[in-house]
Amino acid sequence: MEKLTEALAAKFASPTRSTRLTVVLGRWLGVSYTVCFLTGIFSHGLQNPPDWMFFMTRPVWIYQFTQGLHVTAGIASIPLLLAKLWSVYPELLKWPPAKSVVHGLERGSIALFIASSLIELTTGLINTYKWYPWPFPFRETHYWLAWVIWGSLLLHIAIKLPAIMANWRGRSVRALEKDADDAAAPASEIGDSAAIGDSAAIGPAPGRWSRRAFLAGVGITTGALVLTTAGQSFSWLNPLNLFAPRKMGTGPQSVPVNRTAAEAKVAGLAQSADWKLAVSYRDVSRGFSLAELRALPQHSHELPIACVEGWSQTAQWRGVQMRELIAAVGAPPESQVRVTSLEPEGAYRIMNMPAAHVQDEQTLVALELNGEVLDIDHGYPARVIAPGRPGVLQTKWLQTVEAL
Repeated sequence: MEKLTEALAAKFASPTRSTRLTVVLGRWLGVSYTVCFLTGIFSHGLQNPPDWMFFMTRPVWIYQFTQGLHVTAGIASIPLLLAKLWSVYPELLKWPPAKSVVHGLERGSIALFIASSLIELTTGLINTYKWYPWPFPFRETHYWLAWVIWGSLLLHIAIKLPAIMANWRGRSVRALEKDADDAAAPASEIGDSAAIGDSAAIGPAPGRWSRRAFLAGVGITTGALVLTTAGQSFSWLNPLNLFAPRKMGTGPQSVPVNRTAAEAKVAGLAQSADWKLAVSYRDVSRGFSLAELRALPQHSHELPIACVEGWSQTAQWRGVQMRELIAAVGAPPESQVRVTSLEPEGAYRIMNMPAAHVQDEQTLVALELNGEVLDIDHGYPARVIAPGRPGVLQTKWLQTVEAL
C-alpha cells in the first residue's frame, strides 16, 4: 500500500505545488470562511434568537447586506476550496494514514474539515435554488456543520501550532541572516545568488504554471463567479447577474417571489370576502376587515425584502404600523408579537417578533407594494414587512396578530 500511494503521489506531482501556494490559498479561504461563519451566525440568531441577542433595526438593509455577503462568500469559497485541495492532495495519499496519535489527530481533523466543507458548500449552493433532494433539515444541518468546520480547523491549527511557530521563528532568523549577508556582499553577488537560489526567479518548467500564474487564475475565476452571481444581492451588480437563481425587478409587482399562494395553499382563504385580521392582547380581541385596516393611518417606507437564499429587492411598502395596531387592543409598547399565517402548515407559519421590531416606526402590516394592492403571491390581503429581518420572517397572508 505504501508503494502504491508513493506511486500515485509521484504520478500527480506538480512543480506548481508548494508550501507557499497552500499557505496563500489557505489565507484566502480563511477570509471567505470567516465571513460565511459570522454572517451565518447572525442569520441563525435572527431566526432562533438567544436570550442575550440584541436586535438591530438600523440600517434597514443590514440583513440584506449580511446575507448577501454570506451567500456571495460561500460561492467564492467553492473555487478556493477546490484549489486548496489540489495544492495538498498528494499529501492526503501518504501511507500509513497515522504514524502516531498526534499525526492521527492531525489527519483526522483534515478529513473532517474536508468532508464537512464539501457538504456545507454543496448543499448551501443547492439551497440557493430552493432544491432539497436530501432527507435532513437544511437549516439546522447547515448551522451545525459550520461549527464542525471551525472546530476541525481549530483542532488542526492547535496540533500544528508548534510547527507554525518554529516556521515563523526560522523565517525571522533566515531573514536576519540574509540581510547581514546582503550587506556584506557586493551587489553583483547578490544578484547571482538570487538568480540561483530563488526558484521563482528561475521560473516554472516549460508547460507548467508558476505559483503566481496559478493564484492569478484562481483569483480571476473566483472574481468572475462572484461578479456574475452577486447581482441577486447587490443592486449595483445586478446588470452582471448571469447565473444567480433570482434577478432583481422580476416577479409580480417587480419583486421576486419564493413561495406562491398556490404552493402555500392559501388562495381561497386569502381572497375570501369574510377575511379579517384578528388582533389580540390577553382578553382583548378585535377583528379588522381589509376596509377597516385601510381606514387606519397609512404609512409608506422603502424597505428591502431579503431572503436567506441570498436574493433581495428593495421596494415601496404601504400599510399600518404594527405598534399602532397592537395599541388598538391595549398592548403596552414593550410587547412582543406572535403572528400566524393562513398557511395550513409550514415551519414559518407562526412567527415571533421582538419588541425592538414591533415598536419600530417602519414595521408595517403592509397592504400595498410599489403603489399597488398586494399581489396574492406577495401576501394579499396583508403581510408583515420590517427592517433588518429575514424574508422568511416577513410573514405573508396574515391571520392573527397576538401581543405577548
